[in-house]
Amino acid sequence: MEKSKSSSTFRAFNNRNYALFFGGQSISQIGTWMQRTAVIWVIYSLTHSASMIGFAVFAQQFPSFLLSLFGGVVADRYDRYKILLVTQIASMIQAILLAALILTGHYVIWEILTLSVVLGIINAFDVPARQPMILELIENKEDLANAISLNSAMVNIARMVGPALSGIVLQRFGAGICFSLNAVSFIAVITSLLLMNFPKFNPPTIKKKVMSELAEGFKYIRETPAIGIILLVLVSLSLFVLPYDTTEPIFAKVVYKGNATTYGYISSSVGLGAIIGSLVLASVKKGTDLKPILIGSIVVLATGLILFSRVSYLPLALPFAMIIGLGSLTPMSTCITIIQMEAATHMRGRVMSYMAMSFFGVLPLGALLIGTVSQKIGAPLTMFCQGIIALIIALVFFQLFKKSRIAQTTDQPDMAAEIIESEKIN
Repeated sequence: MEKSKSSSTFRAFNNRNYALFFGGQSISQIGTWMQRTAVIWVIYSLTHSASMIGFAVFAQQFPSFLLSLFGGVVADRYDRYKILLVTQIASMIQAILLAALILTGHYVIWEILTLSVVLGIINAFDVPARQPMILELIENKEDLANAISLNSAMVNIARMVGPALSGIVLQRFGAGICFSLNAVSFIAVITSLLLMNFPKFNPPTIKKKVMSELAEGFKYIRETPAIGIILLVLVSLSLFVLPYDTTEPIFAKVVYKGNATTYGYISSSVGLGAIIGSLVLASVKKGTDLKPILIGSIVVLATGLILFSRVSYLPLALPFAMIIGLGSLTPMSTCITIIQMEAATHMRGRVMSYMAMSFFGVLPLGALLIGTVSQKIGAPLTMFCQGIIALIIALVFFQLFKKSRIAQTTDQPDMAAEIIESEKIN
């Protein structure tokens, strides 16, 4: 019976392409988190400014806000496999340039921020291609939710291991080695992509103008409340709650009087909690309504933020950091799963680009906001307020989901007709 449960939890690995993708991404994601941790620590060590941390996050992720919609159009028009190959190679080059900059010892803040902008531009095309491609990696579509959950677990394992390694490497060897290791890690994911087998790509026969396709995508989302409400959840969390990690280096250096290793402990504890949440999500039975899980994870996140913000003793705070992790990326994983299952095949790339804009686009604005606020009122009070806001968001969207479910029950005949029409299109 235990074997059956394990098989159910990891059933997506029966798909060869997905297993290759998972293996390559596992290594690459560890390098990515090492680089992210090192960039934030270098900037905070040079400036001692919470606002600059927020600006650094803004510089890396705001290009996604500007370009992710076009990235979605590109993902719907062209071969996503080839797009992903290009973006991963470009990301490796960015890491090499960053490593070279730091290792030479002649660098200033604006140069680091410029390379962060470059990575943001790359991600604007990477995310809309990578997320829908998970569907193409799965032969048995019943394994899709499990694949997305396992993918999230993999990211969270990297989120635990990456910052811990980064903290050690930062203290002993410096940031340049962190960036070098990230560059090397891309070899794994590029190799895994080259080993995959895909059917020949058939481009869409009718290509509309880019703006027409974007408008079509927005209209589709507006007329599909099941997706529209989820995107509103992501926007709310990304703006007010999820940028809590902007305050982590301040807790490490100011509240706990620590160093880069302390920062790594905090980030890794958050990652460990996120792993637990992702594995729980991966074990959810097929057909389970994910909306209650989404609301519950937001409440868990709020609880973790409130408790962590009130503790000034590191060993006692780390379990609360795990609670933050347990609730932090589970909403993202759940939202992606719901959107992937609700979106029509021919609209999936554009819908995912709006999802990327809602998360990666709004998140830098939130980082700027949280960085500025924490500079004025301090990191502990800022995080406490984020926890309260998260509770409010959970309450508001619980009511919206409740009203939507009532409306869905009332309009069931009309919805059935729409589903039939959608199947004809696909």
